[in-house]
Amino acid sequence: MSEDRGARGPVTAPGVTAPGVAAPGTAAITTDPAAWDEFVASTPPSPYLQTTPWAAVKALNGWDRAAVVVDGPAGPIGAQVLTHRVGPSPWSVGYAPRGPVAPALALDEAGVRRWTAALRELAAQRRISHVVVDPEIESGGPEASWFRAAGWRPAASPQPARSRWIDLALPGDELWANLRGKWRQYVQKARRSGVVITEGVASDLPAFYAIYAETAERAGFTYRTEATYRAVFAEFAARGAARLLFARDEGGAPVATLMLIGWGRRVVEPYGGMTDAGAASRANYLLKWEAIRSSQERGFATYDLWGLSHAGIEQFKTGFGGREVTYVGGLELVVQPFVRHAVVGAQSLRVWWERRRLTRAGAGRATTMEP
Repeated sequence: MSEDRGARGPVTAPGVTAPGVAAPGTAAITTDPAAWDEFVASTPPSPYLQTTPWAAVKALNGWDRAAVVVDGPAGPIGAQVLTHRVGPSPWSVGYAPRGPVAPALALDEAGVRRWTAALRELAAQRRISHVVVDPEIESGGPEASWFRAAGWRPAASPQPARSRWIDLALPGDELWANLRGKWRQYVQKARRSGVVITEGVASDLPAFYAIYAETAERAGFTYRTEATYRAVFAEFAARGAARLLFARDEGGAPVATLMLIGWGRRVVEPYGGMTDAGAASRANYLLKWEAIRSSQERGFATYDLWGLSHAGIEQFKTGFGGREVTYVGGLELVVQPFVRHAVVGAQSLRVWWERRRLTRAGAGRATTMEP
């Protein structure tokens, strides 16, 4: 899963591409999936949720894709917008996970206004009542005010509000030194107890899911059906952009797992977990360290620990170093206020129904409403 393969490998996503609203000079990245994915890879932090493999995953749950791109001060500004029809109505909702993106995050107020206007055009074409975005822009800068001036307002986001990023440009010994002393001891303890790290393949996904579901039930966070994670791995692995790692005890049993996704120069760990035995042997510490170390070895520049959802997870991840990143949060563009009110009510009902259906199917507290 080298960065070149993740960014420049063959990219196809049949059935999920659709014409967007293109500004002059942006037609290629708007309409060509391979060009779009190359564009995303060129933009820091190259969010995998903005790629066509992710759109292909969400297409399985009825989400359509459109690219909205305009010319900005230092190149294109754009987002992959996923839309979902609300029941039998003619209306849809829109979501651009971790968008918009731009080269070097080169946004300015005029560019945000221009992109927002293009998004309004798409909303009119597709009868989208409102659109939510949650760009990976750090808080504290002027960007949030630019979005507000363009008509956006704060909104809830399904993505983590905070994370930790580890700089993989550091020398390996410095990466190791940045772990807390106790964390280094736990890594060594796992090694001494016979824990080894192995690469998994698609046939190992049931083992991954068993550990992940056990962890979710124990920690109380949302998870989906096994088919969802199988689709995620298949789409990104086909681009050389996914890895499945396991920590195995001395008897070969998997006791901890991580799914890594790399795009551009960043690798993230959106899914992972451990068994009680893995916690006792500190296998999760060795697994995390080897994921970081091997990602550096493969040429990535940043390792994203992907979310600090509660105090226990935050403490665990903080012990591996890096810096905390806080994002500007979710933003909502309301195009049809009255329709949006009705749509949100219908959407809430559908989420409730999907949670009930998926819980019966074996995916606790799951929802398909979160792209």
